[in-house]
Amino acid sequence: MKLKTLFVLSAIALLAGCASGGMKPAELKASMPVLKPDEGRVYFYRNASMFGAAIQPDIKVGDTVVGTSRPGGFFFVDRPAGDYEAHASTEVERKLSFALAPGENKYIRTSPSFGIMVGRINFELVNAPEAEGEMASLSYTGTVGAKE
Repeated sequence: MKLKTLFVLSAIALLAGCASGGMKPAELKASMPVLKPDEGRVYFYRNASMFGAAIQPDIKVGDTVVGTSRPGGFFFVDRPAGDYEAHASTEVERKLSFALAPGENKYIRTSPSFGIMVGRINFELVNAPEAEGEMASLSYTGTVGAKE
């Protein structure tokens, strides 16, 4: 019986770290800031899954933390057009380089994988229709209007 109780408490603790209760993309759209003419928007998202739920590292663009990879969550950051590198560190650092054009939206899916000692987060550029479909049920984990 103690093992079952321990399992239930562990599951609750893992779920508490998942994104929940935030606005969905359709709800957020009206309150999103308008892009400046020389900027693009980068969306980071992670599908809801218990696989690797405890792996929730900060995501950086360049040297700036812009958010956290949380299961079932998404956030965005606006940046001037240019070349960028997104990365997250656990036992190893995973990176993704991308170019951002003025007025462009980029979508980056983050996903966990197991490492030798600790899990890691992988990055993948995703096309807009696929990403928007996957993001529809996710919860916003950022701060609307914040320059992250």
